[in-house]
Amino acid sequence: MSAFAAVDVIRAKRDGHVLTDAQIDWVVDAYTKGIVADEQMSALAMAILLRGMTSAEIARWTAAMIASGERLDLSSVTRPTADKHSTGGVGDKITLPLTPLVAACGVAVPQLSGRGLGHTGGTLDKLESIAGWQARISNEQFKSQLQDIGAVICAAGEGLAPADRKLYALRDVTGTVEAIPLIASSIMSKKIAEGTGALVLDVKVGTGAFMKDLASAQELARTMVQLGKDSGVTTVALLTDMSTPLGLAVGNANEVAESVEVLAGGGPSDVVELTLALAREMLAAAGVDADPEKVLASGKAMDTWRDMIRAQGGDPDATLPVAAHTEVLRATEDGVVTSIDAYGIGIAAWRLGAGRARKEDPVSFGAGVQLKVRPGDRVRTGDVLLELRADDESRIPAARADAAGAFTFGAAAAAPVPLLLDRIA
Repeated sequence: MSAFAAVDVIRAKRDGHVLTDAQIDWVVDAYTKGIVADEQMSALAMAILLRGMTSAEIARWTAAMIASGERLDLSSVTRPTADKHSTGGVGDKITLPLTPLVAACGVAVPQLSGRGLGHTGGTLDKLESIAGWQARISNEQFKSQLQDIGAVICAAGEGLAPADRKLYALRDVTGTVEAIPLIASSIMSKKIAEGTGALVLDVKVGTGAFMKDLASAQELARTMVQLGKDSGVTTVALLTDMSTPLGLAVGNANEVAESVEVLAGGGPSDVVELTLALAREMLAAAGVDADPEKVLASGKAMDTWRDMIRAQGGDPDATLPVAAHTEVLRATEDGVVTSIDAYGIGIAAWRLGAGRARKEDPVSFGAGVQLKVRPGDRVRTGDVLLELRADDESRIPAARADAAGAFTFGAAAAAPVPLLLDRIA
């Protein structure tokens, strides 16, 4: 006979009560084991979204998620370790150039990444566009690759925070993704369980992010930073703008191509700026004195990228997938591009096949959007604003409508929004 009934826990949170440690421990464990059904956890997740949680509840919920599985021990890795997590955005390929760059500076980066859902892209989907590359590796390979190369980007093992794996998928289909306690505990349970010594959080703010306003993003950042510190992980958060897509490429293979441009010393200025800003934070948190800008210019980060891709079965020289169909969107008026809405571009890329509606859906590696202009650029009628890329031509018309609605024009450029909005430590 169980000490609790799921409906009592649901009612308690529904009515605004603080859940006890014992209630939290039981409901997370029981859900992981299938004793608490999906519909019951859905109701509890909605109650948490509407009623919130105290900091003590969030800490206990996170601890229960960690306790649902194993914790990695990285003590055999001789370098200091640091990881980065982004809350997700449009064109956010920063993990790809950042991981080998920080590794080339002397810090081991154990980057457990995820897949895209909805309008936000997934790092693993992007890397799987590289021929042969494998997202799943054993814990032994994970540790040896960290030691030998200093960089791993892979899927979390089945044994790492299994409660989060179930709850993450459930939240996406029940309208509870935005619940700050559940976002914070989801991210931090995985990051603490992976065993990293330091963590830098990139909390996105704006139309293309889950956190639409600065105040919500600050609340989430403070919550996660405290969870990290309480668990002995040096944690800092940067709040960064996601009202405009990051870089020019949105999709899978085309974001890999843009990341390689950055590693080769080029790439869009905003992608380079954020990569370097996060690298500096990761190095400082790990206690390593290095200049990532110089290391990037030296080519060492590119060497590490190639080694990292090869170690997981990929061919860094392979031709990336190209979509079967391409159409351009042209300006219908003269003027200055005053804004490009990240959400609209993200939805367009999703409609083209770059993302998924359900976690089991396949993605099209060549599909996506390639921007040809940025806010502040002056255009004339007929100028190309972007390319729409799809393997299924029937997807293009709906994507075109979303993409066209993402642009606004004016007589003069709007005041630029800074990329870095706040820092919380």
